Amino acid sequence: MDKDFPDLSRIETWVFDLDNTLYPASSSLFPQIDVRMRRFIADRLHLSLDDAYALQKRYYKEFGTTLRGLMLVHKIEPEAFLSFVHDIDCTVLDAAPRLDAALAALSGRKLIFTNGSERHAENVLARLGLARHFEGIFDIRAARFIPKPQPECYRLMIDRHGVDPHAALMVEDIHRNLRPAADIGMTTLWVKEDGHPDTEVLGQDAGDLSHVHHITDDLAAWLELAARP
Repeated sequence: MDKDFPDLSRIETWVFDLDNTLYPASSSLFPQIDVRMRRFIADRLHLSLDDAYALQKRYYKEFGTTLRGLMLVHKIEPEAFLSFVHDIDCTVLDAAPRLDAALAALSGRKLIFTNGSERHAENVLARLGLARHFEGIFDIRAARFIPKPQPECYRLMIDRHGVDPHAALMVEDIHRNLRPAADIGMTTLWVKEDGHPDTEVLGQDAGDLSHVHHITDDLAAWLELAARP
């Protein structure tokens, strides 16, 4: 292993976010979800598309997900929202053979931890050709609709899948979602991408990054190094 690369030999469980992490944020998948969220809010709350978009992003910043804000403030039924916003075309994603090989070489369990639905995760993983690597998907339903970065959902994930946080590494494209992971002892990896759609909304590149242990702009290459003996 590269002498400058961190020793990750203690890592037994690899916990991966899904959207904009296992595929590039610059792909045209998540923008479809973004548009459908806007349409759902406009229709349900009788707002213009511009006002719906503003509310969507405000709730996302304040509550962790737009859905959480809609549930708490407007009593929106989550299943209707999830079904609508995840009715998208996953064929815009290409298979990820290099990431597939890197995951195959990586020792330890692999889990998905997403604020989306299990069905959405399954569709994305199938399109990327990565489904075989993951023994479990912890989705927003499993989290009782409490999203990252709320600390409670991290505890629920750990309890459900028997994860030792001190022997686990979490991978995310949104660095604020790594703070609760670091707080309970997990090693953290931020997949940072220039032009990420959340940079302006969340201030992705600003503030305290003490909870971010590692940063990469190329997940497959980083995991290749992590897998080296």
